[in-house]
Amino acid sequence: MTKGRKPSGIRKKYLRDTIALLILALMLSSIGGWIYVREKMSATIIDQYEFMTEREGLALDALYRNSDEATAECILYEDVQKTLQTRGLEEISYNALSKSFAYVDLEGIADYCYVDNKKNVYSRSYSSISYEQVEESGFREYLGDEYSRTIWFWTSDRLFGTGEEALFIGRYVRSLEYAHEPGMLFFKMDPRFLEEIIDTERENGKETAIGIMDADGQICTAEQSEEFPVGASEEAYLIEQLKQQQGTGMILEGEHVKGGVLSAYRQAETGFVVFSFVPDEVLNQGLAEIILVFAGIYLVVIIVAVVLSMYFAERFTKPIQTINEAMTGFDGNDFERTIELHTNTELDEIGLSYNKMLVNIQRLLEEIKDQEKELRTSELNMLISQINPHFLYNTLDTIYMLARINKEETTMKMIQALSTYLRLSLSKGSEIVTVEDELENVKSYMEIQQIRNENLFSYEVDCQVDAAHTWVLKLILQPLVENAIKYGFCNIFEGGQIRIQVRKEGEILCLEVYNSGTPIEKEIMEKINAMNEMPLSQLKECFPDKKRGYGVVNIMTRLRLKYGDAVRFCYEAEQDGTRCLIKIPGGGKTEE
Repeated sequence: MTKGRKPSGIRKKYLRDTIALLILALMLSSIGGWIYVREKMSATIIDQYEFMTEREGLALDALYRNSDEATAECILYEDVQKTLQTRGLEEISYNALSKSFAYVDLEGIADYCYVDNKKNVYSRSYSSISYEQVEESGFREYLGDEYSRTIWFWTSDRLFGTGEEALFIGRYVRSLEYAHEPGMLFFKMDPRFLEEIIDTERENGKETAIGIMDADGQICTAEQSEEFPVGASEEAYLIEQLKQQQGTGMILEGEHVKGGVLSAYRQAETGFVVFSFVPDEVLNQGLAEIILVFAGIYLVVIIVAVVLSMYFAERFTKPIQTINEAMTGFDGNDFERTIELHTNTELDEIGLSYNKMLVNIQRLLEEIKDQEKELRTSELNMLISQINPHFLYNTLDTIYMLARINKEETTMKMIQALSTYLRLSLSKGSEIVTVEDELENVKSYMEIQQIRNENLFSYEVDCQVDAAHTWVLKLILQPLVENAIKYGFCNIFEGGQIRIQVRKEGEILCLEVYNSGTPIEKEIMEKINAMNEMPLSQLKECFPDKKRGYGVVNIMTRLRLKYGDAVRFCYEAEQDGTRCLIKIPGGGKTEE
C-alpha cells in the first residue's frame, strides 16, 4: 500500500452507483403500493365484511321474532291460561303442562321453567326447581316493567344450577280474560342458538373476529381467526367502541378503529349487537398483486444492476477472488500461504488481517494440542479416583447389618442417615429433585450432626407445599444448615434450634432456614444480600476467604444459573438468631 495515499474504499465506490437505483426502486414501489391498496383493495374488503355483518344482524332479527312467536304460543296454551285462574291444575294436567314446554317450536332450548301466579313451578321432571330458587335467581328483575314482551338477557345460570354463562329468554305470562297477577316463563338456550349465526358466515369471514354482545357489553359468543387473533386489550377496546354507539340496525359501517375496521348491527328489541372486526393484517393481505408490481420494478432494477455489476466486476472482484481462493484453499496445515494485495482499498487491510490470522491460528493450534494432553491426563486421573456408588451403598448396608447384629443403635442410626444422605445427594446425576427428597436429605444430615454433637440442637420441618410434586434445585438447604451449626452454634453447647419452612407466596417458592444461635455479623449479611444485584461473573469475588463464603457463593451461583436473575437469596439477623430466605420464581414447577 502506498504511504500517504488515503484509500478510496471499495464500499464507497460500489455503493455510490447502486444507492441511486435502490432509492428509485423504493420510490416507485411506495407510490404504486399506496395508490393500489387505498383505491382498490381496502374498499372492496371493507364492503364485503360490512355486508356480511348486516346479514348476521338480519339473522339475529329473525331469531328474536322466532323466540317472540314461540313465547306467545306458550301463553295461548289452554293449560297455561288455566294456571293463572283461581284454581290450580290437577296433578295430571300439572305434569302434562310441565312436559309440553319441551315441544315448543323453538330450536335450541336447553332447559325451561314456567312459574304461575300461585308460585307453582313447571319444569323438566329432573330439574326440581322451587319457587324460592326462582326468586333467588333474580331473573324477575330482567323482565322489569314490561307488560308482555319477550326479553333476552345474558347471565350466569343461577336458576338451573349450572352456573355457566348462557342466553335466557323470558316473558311475563298474563291471563287473556282476567286481570290477575302474571306468571313468568324462562327458556335457557343452548350455546348453538347464537353460534349458528356466526357459523353461517364464518367460512366467508374466517379471517375476521366475529361476535355477539349483549346490551350490557358482555360478549355472548365470538369466533376469531387463528392467524390474526385479537388480544384481551384489543377486545376491551372494541367493546368500548360498540357501547358508545347509539341507535339500531347498522350502527357501524366499516368504521376505521385502532388495529382494523369495525362493523356492527344492533338488534332493536334486545339491544344485542352483532359485530365483525377486520384486522389491518387482513386488509393488507391483498398485497399479493402489489408484489407483482414490485417484481416488475425490481426486475428492471436487477437488469440495470447486473449490467453495472459486470462493469465494476473487473475492477473490484479480482482482489476479492484472490482472498477467496486463499481462504477456501486453506487446509489447516500450510501456514506459509499468505497473500499480498495492492488495491489501495480496505481489501489491503483484509489481506494483512488474514496473514495475521494465520499466525494466530498456528499459535492457537499448538496451545490446543498442549491443553488436550493435559485434559486427557486429568480425565484419566478423574476416572481412577471415581468411586462406584453402588459399591459404597452395599458397603454401608453391610456395616449397618454388623452394627445391628451388635445392637449398636447409635451407629445404626448414623449409618442409615449417611446412606440416605448420599443416595439423595447423588440423585442419579439429576440437578432437580422434589422438595420431599431435598427435605429428606437435609433431615439425614441433621440427624448425623445430632449424633456427632449430642444435645447441641433440635430441629423441626414445616412443609406447606405438595412436597412430592414440587421441584427444586438439589443440595441448597444442607449447606445453610451446615453454616447454622458451624457459625450459629459456635458459642453454645446445647439447646440450639433449627427450623426449616417451605411455603408458597403466589407463584414464588420460599425456602427458609432459621437457627437460634449467634446472629450473623452485619458486614457478612450485607455482603451476602448484595450478591442479588451482582452479575454472575462477580459472585466468586465476594468472599476471598473461601472457608467462610464458599457454600453461600456455590448456592447463589447454582440458583442464578438455574432460575435466572429473579431468584432471591438473603440473610436476616434477629435478636435470637439468624434467618436465611430463598425465593424461587415459578413456584417449583420445573421438572427435569
